[in-house]
Amino acid sequence: MNLQQLLDQWKNDPGFTRNISEWKVIPARAAEFSDFPETLNPLLIDALKKKGIQALYSHQSDAVSAILSGRDTVIVTPTASGKTLCYNLPVLNSILSDSSSRAIYLFPTKALSQDQLSEMHDLITLLDKDIKTFTYDGDTPVSARKAIRTAGHIVITNPDMLHSGILPHHTAWNKLFENLKYIVIDEVHSYRGIFGSHLANVIRRLRRICRFYGSDPLFICCSATIANPGELAQKLVEKEMVLINENGAPTGEKHVIFYNPPVINKELGIRKSSIKEASRISSILIRNQIQTIVFTRSRVITEILVTYLKEAVAEKMGGAERVRGYRGGYLPLQRREIERGLRDGSVLGVVSTNALELGIDIGALEACVMVGYPGTIASTWQQAGRAGRKNTISAAIMISTSGPLDQFIMNHPEYFFDKTPEMGLINPDNLIIMVNHIKCASFELPFSEDENYGNESLKEILLYLTEEKFLRFTNNKYYWMSDVFPAESISLRTASTENFVILDSADNFRVIGEVDAFSAPQLIHKDAIYLHEAQQYQITELDWNGKRAIVKPVNVDYYTDAQDDVNIQVLDDIKQSNVSWGEKHWGEVMVKRITTMYKKIKFHTHENVGWGKVHLPEQEMETTAYWFQFSSDMVEKYSPEEVQETLSGLANLMGNIAPVYLMCDSRDLRTVPQVRSPYTGLPTLYIYDAYPGGIGLAEKIYDIHDLLIEAAQGSLKSCPCESGCPSCVGPLIEIGDKGKGICLEILSSLKNPKNLSE
Repeated sequence: MNLQQLLDQWKNDPGFTRNISEWKVIPARAAEFSDFPETLNPLLIDALKKKGIQALYSHQSDAVSAILSGRDTVIVTPTASGKTLCYNLPVLNSILSDSSSRAIYLFPTKALSQDQLSEMHDLITLLDKDIKTFTYDGDTPVSARKAIRTAGHIVITNPDMLHSGILPHHTAWNKLFENLKYIVIDEVHSYRGIFGSHLANVIRRLRRICRFYGSDPLFICCSATIANPGELAQKLVEKEMVLINENGAPTGEKHVIFYNPPVINKELGIRKSSIKEASRISSILIRNQIQTIVFTRSRVITEILVTYLKEAVAEKMGGAERVRGYRGGYLPLQRREIERGLRDGSVLGVVSTNALELGIDIGALEACVMVGYPGTIASTWQQAGRAGRKNTISAAIMISTSGPLDQFIMNHPEYFFDKTPEMGLINPDNLIIMVNHIKCASFELPFSEDENYGNESLKEILLYLTEEKFLRFTNNKYYWMSDVFPAESISLRTASTENFVILDSADNFRVIGEVDAFSAPQLIHKDAIYLHEAQQYQITELDWNGKRAIVKPVNVDYYTDAQDDVNIQVLDDIKQSNVSWGEKHWGEVMVKRITTMYKKIKFHTHENVGWGKVHLPEQEMETTAYWFQFSSDMVEKYSPEEVQETLSGLANLMGNIAPVYLMCDSRDLRTVPQVRSPYTGLPTLYIYDAYPGGIGLAEKIYDIHDLLIEAAQGSLKSCPCESGCPSCVGPLIEIGDKGKGICLEILSSLKNPKNLSE
């Protein structure tokens, strides 16, 4: 049975269709071609024709023309639309015209860097020119590094290596920086939040070094579809960008199916296991010789599904090797073998974490199954895009869990299929992040008295760093004077430098990760379950003063969720506005938090299966927050207990929905309901950035307040539970029998002001 026949069978099967919340057919579209730009070197055109490329897609031609005319450009088109040529052609064109030209390519992962290196080599081989392309990362042999620094035309690296391995040693890279013509940043949508805020500062340092060597490179950025790709790219590089977002690549017909497993406990909102449903649906596809990729959200689920699928297909398919797993932790040679098997068809099914989400070449499969919502609409389309050739039918099936985000997407597919509401948000001027990179920048080159950094004046920060003995002022310049190598102590993944390291007692106390100081009480308290690339570890010891946690590997069916007592003090009420039945605010706050206990939450069902006490000191953090204060008229009809339960339910609901719009992890935000806020004197719901200084999330919530209220109301209405569940306002034990009903009343009133008085 081919894919079309199987889809037709499913459409006529009531047992399948009753669980479908959306079945969208995206029609095939023909390619739109354009001539090669006149400014493109004839040698490149000949090489492309040897590859069978007789013309460029329209977006490729537009991008290449814009770049060759000297304009910084961001390209936003779907997966497998040929974005790579958009930057390879201008870069190679420049090198063919001037052999001293240089380029830096930034990719978020090593695997993607290796894949792009292979594609570039193919084109260079056809050109038959001596153009040297190298990857420069932690795996690069020391013996090869000198040659790369002096002779590499194209240096392919990642943000972390640029930050700590290239910029601090720029004098060894002077040939690169003197002749740098292009900087390529791929997968721009992945640089958001803390990581993106750090990268923006790394780019500031990079451009500063380029100015020192007399170069002013163009930026070429590529992104998946998000709401603000141009804005995000411009914030990252602080230059005006040309946006190319009209896709000219052909696509085959694609069926996108949202499958919501049936409810097996209506009161608790628990659904049938997404893993078992994914195993069943995937095995049907594979047994029908339909090449399939299955994406999971963890390494553990990956291995479970590989086991299930091998058992399901072994007898019929003539061997379990037709199904493979793919995730972090597999050796590079094994991963290359699996990739080849997918390309040549010997592997019919692969179960992967998001390691295969990005554009690594695995050919074009027919079907994609996603176990749970991948977290963002952009990631979902990236994964769905791994299935489908240019002119054949394909299917992408997302199987939801009982989680709040999954259920929101299942019940509101319009948020997915209509214009994406997701925004990549960064805050390069976060004071903690910026000061850390100013330290790095001063190590690289001294600062002059009147020098700016981004859009900020540096005078106060440079004086502060001088008082703290990091800098010394002489000959009208600020010089680095500390013995510390600043880049080594700054992770691009966290805001704070005071991180806790995590040591695996089962592996000679090897460091397996780190956690910022403010998150440590919640994530690595004693007996917490710490997930590292989905491997489960239990914290056996937390050395608070030594800033280290000792862990041991475990295999349990629950995770831990720490509970805090939080006190919020408003420091600066920056924005405020009257809205229906209250006021919305955005400003700076001081968060005082002490972690007191933790709950054990069962995977998938979200049941509370135990608890324990936590004994740790109180912490303080300055950050930014959105808060909504309800008018006294709004809540006077409810008892204090009902107000408390309702605020708790609204906090759970809005805290889980906001990430849909902000393209962030739910852990990037924290919610605090207060029945009588010390600042407002009224029932108030706070949502704050969970990072020192804030990264722009709370301010965006202030901007989209009305949209968030509408989405929360729609989500609550569509949840099938009777009185509340973990998929909406929270479990009954926390929000009471009336909690869901009152939340719905209040949300309806906030959206329609007349409702409460009628």
